[in-house]
Amino acid sequence: MITQQKEKKYVFILEDDDDLADGICLSLQSTELCFTCCKTIAEAKPLLKNNTFDLLILDINLPDGSGLELCKEIRKTSQVPIALLTARDMELDIVTGLEYGADDYITKPFSLMVLRARIRALLRRNTPAPKTEYRTERFQFFFDTMNFYKNGKSFELSKTEQRILYLLVFNEGQVLTRERLLEWVWPEGTEYVEDNALSVGIRRLRDKLEDTPSKPAYIKTVYGKGYLWENSYQ
Repeated sequence: MITQQKEKKYVFILEDDDDLADGICLSLQSTELCFTCCKTIAEAKPLLKNNTFDLLILDINLPDGSGLELCKEIRKTSQVPIALLTARDMELDIVTGLEYGADDYITKPFSLMVLRARIRALLRRNTPAPKTEYRTERFQFFFDTMNFYKNGKSFELSKTEQRILYLLVFNEGQVLTRERLLEWVWPEGTEYVEDNALSVGIRRLRDKLEDTPSKPAYIKTVYGKGYLWENSYQ
């Protein structure tokens, strides 16, 4: 059965204290957690617009505005988990932040061990149960039992092909970069993976899923970006 636990989580930190932000990112960065840090709301907005994060950590007092207001703005369009960084004596900020939709708060000063535990708890709390089935009129994929069907006919997939297909179909319509696919398919590290290994896996999947592999209708290449799954069968 394929599960989602090993997929890297992306954490965004908005904190204007350079030493604190750098300390968090350098100390907590791992194969499981990837951090993006910035210091102002002006820097944060394009990053939030153009990237997908699993958790946001926002300082409340910033040079160009309030993390509280940014939290409120984000909540209008997104349910991404949000934690607020606040001074120990700012109880009103905590209450306001929770009313604005924050999921948690972390009071300064804090230890990196405590912060790591809170981050993992927030990510765990907001991680849905792994999906195991994908069904359309043409395809039925059962990842828990490793049974795969096209038009009612069974076919086999290698473990690598299963992992590529899993990420594609459960992110239907979204462009997945080669980097993200490589991290998912080979979570133990990609340094020993041949450059064309992903391309080979995509080609083999197309041979099994597409009516015309040279003109794919489902596994689309988005040149310069990556791949996406599109269910274009009517």
